[in-house]
Amino acid sequence: MAESRHSLFHQFTATDWDGFLKGVEKEGLRADPNGFIAQTPHPGALGSALTHPRITTDYSEALLELITPVFSSTEAMLASLRDTHRFVQQNLGDEVFWAASMPCEIDGDQSIPIANYGSSNIGQLKHVYRHGLAVRYGRIMQSIAGAHYNLSLPDSFWGKWQQVTGNQEALKDFKSDQYFWLIRNFRRRSWLLMLLFGASPALDASFVAGMKHDLRRFDDQTWFGQYATSLRMGDLGYHNNAQASLNICFNELDTYTRTLDKAIHTNWPAYERIGTCRDGEFIQINTNVLQIENEYYSAVRPKRTTGPGEKPIQALDARGVEYIEVRCLDLDPFSPVGVNRAQIDFLDLFLLDCLLTDSPRIGDEECQRLDDNYKDVVASGRWQELHLCKGGERMPVGPAARELLDHLQPLAELLDGWGQDNTYRSALAAQREKLQGNDWSVPSARVLDAMNGAGLGHRDWVLEISRQHQAALNKEALAPQVLADYQAMTERSLAEQKAQEEADTGSFGEFLEQYLRA
Repeated sequence: MAESRHSLFHQFTATDWDGFLKGVEKEGLRADPNGFIAQTPHPGALGSALTHPRITTDYSEALLELITPVFSSTEAMLASLRDTHRFVQQNLGDEVFWAASMPCEIDGDQSIPIANYGSSNIGQLKHVYRHGLAVRYGRIMQSIAGAHYNLSLPDSFWGKWQQVTGNQEALKDFKSDQYFWLIRNFRRRSWLLMLLFGASPALDASFVAGMKHDLRRFDDQTWFGQYATSLRMGDLGYHNNAQASLNICFNELDTYTRTLDKAIHTNWPAYERIGTCRDGEFIQINTNVLQIENEYYSAVRPKRTTGPGEKPIQALDARGVEYIEVRCLDLDPFSPVGVNRAQIDFLDLFLLDCLLTDSPRIGDEECQRLDDNYKDVVASGRWQELHLCKGGERMPVGPAARELLDHLQPLAELLDGWGQDNTYRSALAAQREKLQGNDWSVPSARVLDAMNGAGLGHRDWVLEISRQHQAALNKEALAPQVLADYQAMTERSLAEQKAQEEADTGSFGEFLEQYLRA
């Protein structure tokens, strides 16, 4: 019988283990003092959304995205994210940085301004892509915010891991194969993350105005899912109906890039009827199932840093998988920075175990079961009578979650032994505590309890907690050198955008044609 991967990992020693490399991309809306989506441009003091390394926008001009560099420690990463939040909060004037995933008050599509990146060709491409999302899916679901967690393992790990597994492939191919091994197990277990970290059980009534839904009334301005963990990841949130035709395969890099590339080059009749231009203006990049790779929404992605003008698929094919992006995390509204330490440390443990546990290829039948588990926990994860399909059997969600947490205990103990601390056992204990007794204290339950306790609906409660976070962060003055560094990043980013705009030759139409041919 082949030696288990966990046993192989035990061949490492404390001196072989250099930990994880990690970073976060944290989104959040700007809202006006009354809790309505901001109609103002991206604040000039925050620099250029096109070129700033830490502060940009996602879909909307009002949807900020804060990006950390790569760190080897959770503490350093969270400190960097907090510094960026402090700088942002100091430059919002009377606006607030919305603390929840589900948006503040909106008034239909036209109240959600599409992000503007200036007049350069690459800036226009980013804007047209977002305009394409608007004509394909509407703007409302693009006003939702989340946190993306990026994780990789250092080269020192991969060298040792390839040695103990006896693999003889080229290192880039070995790493890609192993990251997809991790992804397959992530897909088997991602429902657990929605139970432990889903924090969007309620939403403002303006989000579903005129829509059919099966939510319950909380008050005149709020709807909620009785047992929901994450409305953001459910049918009312991020879903792309046209993408139901896709069969993106997560079993290995070659099939992943091939099926994704096919979607980017397959015409979709409904989008063809829309066309690429309206009144002389580009309204989408092309009329295919996907305009670009990023349009495909999934809970996890294999990623590779791209070079200038390089597409994500090209980078993956050329140099293999560099890191994993976890995309299914709701914002933690109780944290001023949207994520918390126990959560990040748990994700490290969870993802490493996905790599170290047997991970056969996923067939169509299993794929459907995994999707059903995920959707069921998103919609009804706090219903303790909910049963999931686990190992071919039906199992109540609570025991299934606790069994998986117990499975992680030996790995937590091993890592803590190497680190001579209690990092991973503490993170694991924090998740176990959420599932104690009959009234689980998972974030989605805490949100509803807090709203009930305050006697406030979603909009007013999130506005209040957003103001509390803003006040707390504004009391923490940035160190003079840190402030100077952020101000310098602002100036550099504005200069870089201007230089790009001045350097462009040729029309955007010519640029787009060349981009699509590449």
